[in-house]
Amino acid sequence: MNETLAKYVPEHAVKPVFELIVHNQVHLKIVNERMTRHGDYRRGHSGKHEITVNANLNKYRFLITLVHEISHLVAFEKFGIAIKPHGSEWKFTFQRLMIPFIRPEIFPPKLLPLLARHFKNPSASSDTDATLSLALKQFDAANDKNYIFELPYGSVFRIKSGKIFKKGAQRTKRFECVEVNSGRTYLFNPNAEVELLPMA
Repeated sequence: MNETLAKYVPEHAVKPVFELIVHNQVHLKIVNERMTRHGDYRRGHSGKHEITVNANLNKYRFLITLVHEISHLVAFEKFGIAIKPHGSEWKFTFQRLMIPFIRPEIFPPKLLPLLARHFKNPSASSDTDATLSLALKQFDAANDKNYIFELPYGSVFRIKSGKIFKKGAQRTKRFECVEVNSGRTYLFNPNAEVELLPMA
């Protein structure tokens, strides 16, 4: 397990992450990329704690995602299953589990102040923190993708499924985008990664 973890999390995080996994009896699956989420926690029918994390995440985002999902497990165990998935109990738990990792042996110095700020009040997804998300993106493998919030209004872009959309106005946190073929409107997370297409 340690050898596997070493491929996905920073070197100095391997041992404490392994201890978290063992202590909480986590069944960890590293899976192919999913567009809608970085990770997932559920309690299986057998009572096993099953956590999945996308294999394509860089080491820092993988670590944050894994601790995020373990925090769901710990919060449900401690406070009961009636709590809100990303409510105050989960935030408290996520902060407590993440603090030991926010140090220069694990994260690059330029990420530390952004992480410290984010974890004062962690959100349901680090993607909704645009500053942190952009900083984390610097450590991704090179690709030709853009975040939706970076694109000019009216831009045309393609998502992984091949569907083409036109960017519209921002509604609260998400952007309204119209699918070109159907004319239907969809809401996109500002940090969804898409392929910008040249204007016709």
